[in-house]
Amino acid sequence: MRTIDVSALLDGARFNAFHGRVLFWCALIIIFDGYDLVIYGVVLPALMQAWNLSALQAGLLGSCALVGMMLGALFFGPLSDRIGRRKTIMTCVILFSCFTLVNGFARTPEEFAVCRFIAGLGIGGVMPNVVALMNEYAPKKIRSTLVAIMFSGYSVGGMLSAGLGMLLMPAWGWQSVFFVAVVPLLVLPLLVRQLPESINFLARQGRSEQARALLAQAAPDYRPDGADRLLLAKGQAGKVAISQLFHDGRTLSTLMLWLAFFCCLLMVYALGSWLPKLMNSAGYGLNSSLAFLLVLNFGAIFGAIGGGWLGDRIGLGRVLFAFFTVGALSLSLLALKSPLPVLYLLIGVAGACTIGTQILANACTVQFYPAHIRSTGLGWAMGIGRIGAIIGPLLGGALHAAQLPLQASFLAFALPGLVGAAAILVFLWQRSAASGLVAEKAVEPTAG
Repeated sequence: MRTIDVSALLDGARFNAFHGRVLFWCALIIIFDGYDLVIYGVVLPALMQAWNLSALQAGLLGSCALVGMMLGALFFGPLSDRIGRRKTIMTCVILFSCFTLVNGFARTPEEFAVCRFIAGLGIGGVMPNVVALMNEYAPKKIRSTLVAIMFSGYSVGGMLSAGLGMLLMPAWGWQSVFFVAVVPLLVLPLLVRQLPESINFLARQGRSEQARALLAQAAPDYRPDGADRLLLAKGQAGKVAISQLFHDGRTLSTLMLWLAFFCCLLMVYALGSWLPKLMNSAGYGLNSSLAFLLVLNFGAIFGAIGGGWLGDRIGLGRVLFAFFTVGALSLSLLALKSPLPVLYLLIGVAGACTIGTQILANACTVQFYPAHIRSTGLGWAMGIGRIGAIIGPLLGGALHAAQLPLQASFLAFALPGLVGAAAILVFLWQRSAASGLVAEKAVEPTAG
């Protein structure tokens, strides 16, 4: 009987068609997720006019989905460690697609808020599970790159949302962009057939034959044998407590990751919700204002993929520190009056270093925690980060209501970037100190 180290086999596998299939479907889910999330920033100027909303009311309305996302991340992350990634992902896709579609029929702000909250549960729940699934199957040498490519689907979804808003809203109204959410429901049968389950989950459930079959697809050099015993990461499925995130010297690192997520998501959702409205109020037309949102998400694709490539070479932590710093700088420079091409460039860089930072932070968090608590670790990090996401639209609404200059709003959005950079610096220091301690213990002479 052979003992097969599942993680080692998956880590050392070469990229093949199976990995490409997992990447494609996971990225497609994130595209749907990104579309449904960014859509509020697209319709906000039209909603404020149609329902005569104040800036503070609009900020509260924008936060409804983000409250749902926080609860969804906290609930669905641990749930998938118990019932499996596939069931959880499918449930979340149905949830956010159905209620985003229904949003198009909302006739009052209250109806709109309820639909956004329920859709937010699915949006928040799907992210940690898709990231954890991609991370499990991705070969170690290109893991950060593949996870970043997959998560750049968020920005593709954001670009589609802004682009379709520019195309559809002038003729068909704000409701039309919500009706596009029917597409994920049409794709769902294919998704059910094509998306694999987590090997770790299958093995822990005693479904070893299915686990070995998937392992052979991910690592073709492996020839499955019914007598093989699969060696998994330590831990028990169904018994994942939050306290495990603080075990083995992870306390300070976990807290710093939570602070970094808080700052990052505050910047992302403040910009995503209010950038079109702020630019519209500054004198730019609706389509021009939506073009800024498109550029923001376009820049994020380069940030995510480029950051993932760099992360595989110099470490994701170092890249995150650089991105937080450059993101804060680019937002600060937006406070200066600049020609339109320079404005587009700075917004693109801001997108690369804010939305791109969110994507890389997801990958960094997944790689930091052991396999058996990955979904829980990422779910809690994203859940805590959602507090910042909830504050983001409220902050944007408060700044807009105060009728502050556009430059003051961008300076306020830049401040969390500096705090996030400091948090990542402490995270890197703690990991370096922990590695040094382990190295010292490894070379201690044995007594006797």
